[in-house]
Amino acid sequence: MHKAGFVNIVGNPNVGKSTLMNSLVGERISIITSKAQTTRHRIMGIVNTEDMQIVYSDTPGVLVPNYKLQESMLNFSQSALLDADILLYVTDVVEAPAKNQSFLDKVARETVPVLVVINKIDLLKEQSALETLVEEWKQLLPNAEIIPVSAQYKFNLDYLLKRIQELLPPSPPFFEKDALTDKPTRFFVTEIIREKILQTYDKEIPYACEVGVEQFHEEENRIHIMAVIYVERDSQKGIVIGKGGSALKKVGTLARKDIEVFFDKKVFLELYVKVEKDWRSRENKLKGFGYIPE
Repeated sequence: MHKAGFVNIVGNPNVGKSTLMNSLVGERISIITSKAQTTRHRIMGIVNTEDMQIVYSDTPGVLVPNYKLQESMLNFSQSALLDADILLYVTDVVEAPAKNQSFLDKVARETVPVLVVINKIDLLKEQSALETLVEEWKQLLPNAEIIPVSAQYKFNLDYLLKRIQELLPPSPPFFEKDALTDKPTRFFVTEIIREKILQTYDKEIPYACEVGVEQFHEEENRIHIMAVIYVERDSQKGIVIGKGGSALKKVGTLARKDIEVFFDKKVFLELYVKVEKDWRSRENKLKGFGYIPE
């Protein structure tokens, strides 16, 4: 009997959803930084065995939207409640359990199995603190199973995976058995560049940036990529480029190294910066960047 299902990962920003997803998939599919709102899309990672297919789905952190881009991000998170076979609600030992009660109320109404994954338990000094937290979550989501883990140190992930496998429904596979993700390779180029932007710049700059791949020319031994970093204002363009182009060069170098690892090929990366005024609030631009369906 073959089992298959959608295991959707939801939760508030910065609780470690992407780290958990990458650990469960065994590949670096979602970008990870210490900044909130790193994940903007719903990203699938597919794990195949002979008699099983688990389709994990990483989603943006749940937040109250301030502009159209964040509305789209919230839609990705809410859509994950609709088509899940198993729901992983990820929290951590730092955030207050009742944070974002309205989303929790939706999780409480789920009819599919819900696993509350309490992440970052390596930060706790006493077992009693974890026991208190588990009790709080039992009160909030009485029908859920609570599983403490450390995604970073891979603690208790084997048990989490065992429970996911046990709860998967009987089903034929949804994707080809050699599929790793539902996203095209260009998507991962833009995500790697965006990760380096998040790591390089401070304050609002990373959130005002979007990346588009203009050219992707693959040869046997190397790939030539031309990508554009879009910002919202001229002042941001100057900061992204940096004095004498130094900041942009740093982003390009860091991104190129990771893209070479991803494709296992030599990469020639050209980066440009363009102003696309207030793109985060313009529906046509968000459609073009894949945040709103055409």
